[in-house]
Amino acid sequence: MDVLQGGFNQGNLAVTSIIILGLIIVSTRANILDKAGILSASLLGFVVGGMGHWSWLLILLGFLLSSHKATKWRFEEKMDLGLSESSDGHRSWGNVIANGGMPGLVAVYAIISKDYVNGLWLFSAAVAVAASDTFASEIGSLDSNVKLITTLQPCQQGINGGYSPSGQKAAALGSLIISILTFCAWLIVNIDSLSDSLVWGISASIAIAIIGFLGCQVDSVLGAVLENRGYLTKGSVNALAISFGMIAMATFLEYFPFE
Repeated sequence: MDVLQGGFNQGNLAVTSIIILGLIIVSTRANILDKAGILSASLLGFVVGGMGHWSWLLILLGFLLSSHKATKWRFEEKMDLGLSESSDGHRSWGNVIANGGMPGLVAVYAIISKDYVNGLWLFSAAVAVAASDTFASEIGSLDSNVKLITTLQPCQQGINGGYSPSGQKAAALGSLIISILTFCAWLIVNIDSLSDSLVWGISASIAIAIIGFLGCQVDSVLGAVLENRGYLTKGSVNALAISFGMIAMATFLEYFPFE
């Protein structure tokens, strides 16, 4: 079994299945996802791992676990301020689709085009934006020094388009986590050619960290300008911000292709 090849092959599907089983066990025991969330995450996992590569699924799993930690951070205070989406910090299928839907489409693109190299980076850019936004929302919401990104004037905590010093630091951290995981995933399938491509891999990983952070800012601007006025929903804002991240990474790959 060749576990380094992407797509529907025996090795990739076997490792993907093992990772998804682990996801189900961890999510159930830690109450990360409810039943609908676990089902949707499992289906998404098969799309991402089966059509892309199992290493991509590790990136998505890393996002799930780290974002859960961010959600549970000072959770009681969030509850008191009415800033929590659930009573115990779990996520449901809506959150899975909002953050994983666009990365899932990249996996579909990868198996159709057989371009797993660029697919990894496009996938990771999408996840990096989602992680950056999630960390900024979960951690920055408790910072009272909040300003609206479009006016730079003080605003209410938790409002769409609000940003804070701690939220910006958290956004950078979320994107950095995905960047590191992406570099590790890239190493897995390129271990034989590191002497020729290590600098490129590091550069692309840095690009992921920057793009994820910038995508969070795009999300805030769209939230302030369009979501607060009822023109967009939270889900559509997420999709547009993630699309920005994917386009930005595609531009990087166009000018700095992997060779």
